[in-house]
Amino acid sequence: MDKAKIYELFFRFQQANPNPTTELNYRTPFELLIAVILSAQTTDKGVNKATARLFPVANTPMAIIKLGEEGLKEYIKTINLFNNKAKNILQTCRLLLEQHGGEIPNHRAALESLPGVGRKTANVILNTVFKEPIIAVDTHIFRVSNRLGLASGKTPWQVEEGLNQAIPDKFKYHAHHWILLHGRYTCTARNPRCQECLIHDFCDYYREHSK
Repeated sequence: MDKAKIYELFFRFQQANPNPTTELNYRTPFELLIAVILSAQTTDKGVNKATARLFPVANTPMAIIKLGEEGLKEYIKTINLFNNKAKNILQTCRLLLEQHGGEIPNHRAALESLPGVGRKTANVILNTVFKEPIIAVDTHIFRVSNRLGLASGKTPWQVEEGLNQAIPDKFKYHAHHWILLHGRYTCTARNPRCQECLIHDFCDYYREHSK
C-alpha cells in the first residue's frame, strides 16, 4: 500500500473516532496492567466482569498479595488460564513492590521482566499509560494488517515492524486502538463486514473477495 493511501486510511479512522482507547475498564495504571495480563486469550468483556468484582476489593500490589493465590482465583476463575494468571499476577505484585516502589515502570525492559508481561502487554502499557506511539500487535491487529496489505508478516513482531515503518508519525499514537477496534467490530475473523467498512476501497482482502 502506498503512502498516500495509508495516510488517507488513518485520516478516515481519525475522522470516525478521534480519541480511541482501550475497552478494558481501569482507573489506575496498576489496574490496567492487571487487566491486560488477564486479557490474554480472553475477551475484554470477560475481563471487565472479573475486575468489576476484584478491583473494589484489591487494586494495589499489596492488596492483591494479601488476597493470596486462592483468594485471587476466586475473583478471576471465570477467565481462561486463571490458575497461571493468578501465579503471574502475585509474582508481578511482589516485584513491583520490591523493585519499583509499587509503581508501574515506564520502560520496556522492566515491564517485560514482570511475570505474565510479554511484548504485547508492555506495548499496551507504554501506549495507553505513558502515551508512547507504540503499537501492540494482538490477533485483531495481526489479521487486519495482513488483510489490508498494510503490514504483512508471519509473526506479530514482523507486523509490528511493518506498521512502524508504514504509519505516518502523526497517527502512530492512536493507530493501535484504531486497528484493534476495526478488527474487533468490522474486519472480524469470520464474515467480515466489508460493505460497512470505511476503508474497504484500500483493502487487498476486499478486492480479492468482491469479484
